[in-house]
Amino acid sequence: MLSDYQSRTRLLIGDETAARLSGVRVIVFGVGGVGSWCVEGLVRSGVRRLTIVDQDRVCPSNVNRQLMATVNTVGRVKVDALKEHLLTISPEAEIDARHEAFNAATAAGFDIGSYDYVVDAIDSLQDKMLLIRTACDAGVRLFSSMGAARKLDPTRVKVAEFWKVYGCPLARSLRQGFKRSGLMPSRKFKCVFSDELLDNAGTSDEPQANGSLVHITAVFGFTLAGLVIEDTVKRVKSEE
Repeated sequence: MLSDYQSRTRLLIGDETAARLSGVRVIVFGVGGVGSWCVEGLVRSGVRRLTIVDQDRVCPSNVNRQLMATVNTVGRVKVDALKEHLLTISPEAEIDARHEAFNAATAAGFDIGSYDYVVDAIDSLQDKMLLIRTACDAGVRLFSSMGAARKLDPTRVKVAEFWKVYGCPLARSLRQGFKRSGLMPSRKFKCVFSDELLDNAGTSDEPQANGSLVHITAVFGFTLAGLVIEDTVKRVKSEE
C-alpha cells in the first residue's frame, strides 16, 4: 500500500500507475536551480528510487533559486542537504546521493543503462554532450534542460525535441559541438527550454555568471519532472 501522502496522486493517475511510478529508477544529474526542483517534483509525485548527482556545495548565491539552499545549508554538500530534505517528504524513498561530477573519467561508474529515466540538468557543455550521447546510446529515456538563466517570463518555457529547440544559446552550442565532433546523439530526446534571453542588468564577482530567478528555474525543473510522470502514465496506458 502506498503512503497516504500519495492519495491525491492515486486519485488522478490511478493505483496501478502510481505503483509503477514508485518503482521507476530515475537519475538526475545536476541539482542546482533546475535539478533540485525536478527532484522535489519527482519525490512528491511518488518516485522512490532516485539517484542525485552533483559535485558542488551550497554557496550564498544559490539561496535565491535552489531548493535546499538556505542560510543554514551554505557550505554543505548539495546532494547531502537535498537528500535530507527529500527524506522528510518520503522517508521510505531510496535516495542515492553522489557527490561527484559526471565527466569522461567518471561516466562508466554510473551504469546509466540500469535506469528508466535520465534527467540532464548539467551546466558544463562538454559533460552535457557526453551525458546526452551516453544516455541515448544506452536506450534510456532522456529529458534535458537547456539554459534557464537570463529569463523572466515563465509562460515562455516550452518543451521540444532537441533539434527543434529555438532561441536558446545553449542548445545552439550543443548542436554545434555535436556537429564539430562528428559524434551525434543516437536518438531523439525532449528538452525544456525558453526562447527568452535578457541582458544582465547588474554586476557580479563570479566570472561568467548569469542572473537567474527561482520562478523560472523551478518551472524548468517541475516541467522535467512532469515529463517523467507523463511518460510513465503513457507507458502504463499503452500496456492496457
